Parts: sequence; structure tokens; C-alpha cells
Amino acid sequence: MSDNPYSTAVLAWYEANARDLPWREPGASPWSILVSEIMLQQTPVVRVLPAWQAWMERWPTPADLAKDSPGEAVRRWDRLGYPRRALRLHACATVITEEHDGVVPDDHATLLALPGIGAYTAAAVASFAFGQRHAILDTNVRRVLARAETGIEYPPKTQTKAEVALAESLLPPEPSVAARWGVAVMELGALVCTARSPKCVGCPIANQCAWTAAGRPAHSGPPRRGQTYAGTDRQVRGRLLAVLRDSAGPVPKDALDAVWDDRVQRERALDALVVDGLVDPLEDGRYALPS
Repeated sequence: MSDNPYSTAVLAWYEANARDLPWREPGASPWSILVSEIMLQQTPVVRVLPAWQAWMERWPTPADLAKDSPGEAVRRWDRLGYPRRALRLHACATVITEEHDGVVPDDHATLLALPGIGAYTAAAVASFAFGQRHAILDTNVRRVLARAETGIEYPPKTQTKAEVALAESLLPPEPSVAARWGVAVMELGALVCTARSPKCVGCPIANQCAWTAAGRPAHSGPPRRGQTYAGTDRQVRGRLLAVLRDSAGPVPKDALDAVWDDRVQRERALDALVVDGLVDPLEDGRYALPS
């Protein structure tokens, strides 16, 4: 082990309390883990699980997805939210198929070069799929470390170099243990050290937590505003895409016009979908999912 003062307690807690998720099973493929990591961005497990299962049944390998159209990926994404992730996964599958013989690369730098794969996802896939030693910083991990080490309720809005350095300093030296630590501290943040109602009484590192020792001081930084959805362009985009997903083929413009009364907002949302590559405007005036 490293100088990590939390790893023994957190790893023991994880062994006893980890959720039974299919992408964590010993036989889970690197592709299934990559898909889960993309889906879990900004989306809770309860919503991801059925979508992931349907996705893996349809496209169990990158080559299977690459054979299909981007539009089918968007259709199968259904109401998971942030549908550009579906396009990124399709682009990622295409590159893996064409440039890596259909095999998810195990090299961190190569993973990072794939379409739509950022620093967190590359580190997570390298760790969880290939047992490598990388610092993994998602929202849950950042919150746990902010409280335990820094003594503040929430981490900064934007990830800092200091956070990365701290995460790297806490990595156990053995790669397989480091990978286990990464998922364990993430699970601790998801189930115990939650954003709104932390369960400090049941936390395995409560007696080592700087935030608890300080009396759990309230957040003193900029106000944390929850994301709204009702009435936003995101809601309009979702309704427009729902029409296209539910249709077997292209739809006329009036079918899209019917889903939202505010014409200016509706047209703005539709234009954004076209710019994002999620909707194709056809020459005959109809609209379709991307081909």
C-alpha cells in the first residue's frame, strides 16, 4: 500500500457494500466498461442500467455498432439524456474497428485519442478494464477527497491541478489495488458521501475526515445551483428527438412543430440539433436521424 490513510477502510467497505453491476463483473469486456462510463456521465445508475443492457444486447462489440448508422445509436440512446454521447460512442466504435482491429486499446494515451474520450474516461477504462494505475476523478471522488482531505463540503466547480496531484498521491502502488481503490472511493461518494445528505455515521473514514472533524462547515463558495430542465432548450431538444426516434423514417416539419408552442425556441433547438449532428435536414423539407 501507499501512504494512503484511507485505502484499507475504503476497500474493506467496498467489498461489503459495492453494488452488483454488470460492467463490474470479472468477465465484463473492455467495450462494455467503456459504454458504461460514457452512459454514466451526468446520469444515475438506475437510469443507465436498462439502457446499457439494451445497448450491449444490440451492439456487444465496437464492430457491431460501427456497422450501424449513427442515427440508430441516437434512437437506442432513447431518453438517457445528453444524446451527443451516442454519436461519440458511435464515432469511438468506428475508430476502434477501423484502426484497432475492433479491440478497445489498453494504452491510456491511445484511449485518450479516441473520439469523445476525455481524461476521466480514459483513466477509468484503463483502470477498470485493464487493471492499470491511474488517478480517477469524477464528481463523487472529488467530493470525497474534498471533504476527507481539504475539509470543505464541495470541491471547486472546475477541477484543479491540486486535486489531480492529491488523487495521484493517494494511489496505492500496486496497479490492481489502485484500480480497486478508484472504483471503491467512487462508490463511497455515490452511496455514502453524497452531495446533499452524506451518511457520515456509516462512513468508513469518518474518524479521519477533515470536514467531519471541523463540524461539517457549510459550503462557503459560489452558490451551487441545480440544473433545471422544464422549459429549457434541453427539454425542447428532447421532445424533437423523441418524434424522430419514434418514427420509422423521416418526418415532416409540422410533426416537429407540434411538440412545442414557442416557435423561436423550437427553431433554435432544432437548429442546435442539426449543428450537433443529431438531426439531418433533408432536401424535401423533412427531417431524420443522422445516416
